[in-house]
Amino acid sequence: MCEECYSSDDRITPLLDPLDCLEKHTQYICGSCGRYICIERDPKRGLQRWNFPFKSLEIAKLYLRTADHTMKKSCGIYEITGRNGRVSYKIFAEDKDMRAYLSKNKDKKCEKMHPVFMVGAYKEYANTEVRKLSYDKVKKYLAERVKIQRRFVGNATGSGRQREVENR
Repeated sequence: MCEECYSSDDRITPLLDPLDCLEKHTQYICGSCGRYICIERDPKRGLQRWNFPFKSLEIAKLYLRTADHTMKKSCGIYEITGRNGRVSYKIFAEDKDMRAYLSKNKDKKCEKMHPVFMVGAYKEYANTEVRKLSYDKVKKYLAERVKIQRRFVGNATGSGRQREVENR
């Protein structure tokens, strides 16, 4: 796992519509492994991807570093359960932010009332960048993603053959 961005796959993000995200959104560029993570702020609501709920703890971990960087502190991932029993994971800067969210969303609860995942103290990294990407950087990153996906799918089939994986 990368010490800076908490991922063991340095080309896993973006998860949804990668080409569009990489071309149009500001990216947090991990100074340790080079992974790109969307850190774009919605101009209307001021929200970033990390402000929204995630389907799994693993996916939430992929965006935790952008929250840490934005808040300049170590944030936590909380397990939230809706009235219907659906579990999601949300990132908050502090316990009090999670409690404020729950007070506005009476149909949700957090059993543990503490993060299910959090790294140690916040740390800055020397080679980190936050910027929009050039066309060449987008093209190179996506090509590296496809190469990695082909390798993993080829190994997962057990047939010894590599299958092509569509990136879009």
